[in-house]
Amino acid sequence: MLLSPLEIQQKQFPIRFRGLDAKEVESFLQKVADQMSAYLKQIDELRRELEDKERQLGEHQGREQTLKNTLVSAQKTVEQMKANAQKEAKLLVSEAEVKAERILNNAHNRLAQIHEDIAELKRQRTQFELKIRATIEIYQKMLDMQKEEEAEVEDLESKLKFFTKP
Repeated sequence: MLLSPLEIQQKQFPIRFRGLDAKEVESFLQKVADQMSAYLKQIDELRRELEDKERQLGEHQGREQTLKNTLVSAQKTVEQMKANAQKEAKLLVSEAEVKAERILNNAHNRLAQIHEDIAELKRQRTQFELKIRATIEIYQKMLDMQKEEEAEVEDLESKLKFFTKP
């Protein structure tokens, strides 16, 4: 039977001829001593458990700190990798822009050359057309002159026939 503090405080010993009943006092004191012994063992066990738990807590706190440090280190590494990736991306974009600008300039230069070539070809075509027209006009005039000559020849022949007709 476990004793409560209230039971100890309220315990009354019967009075006898020579005072309190010694057996009952001794019995009660034995119970209190047994109970105290049990409490002391329990306190000792709890103290050992507490020390064990504090040791485990210390180990866990050490692990937690190690994990925190690892996480901070990993985060810094990730941030560095991000920064490096951004720098590299900017460099690649810059190089691509320079290359695109060079390609665009080459294309503009080629376009200008093509326009010049087209203008030259148009000029040559116009000159060629003028030469062909002049040649056609010359041949047309020659044909017209030949027709006139043929007409004159026919006219002369008809006149000759007129004179030669008996």
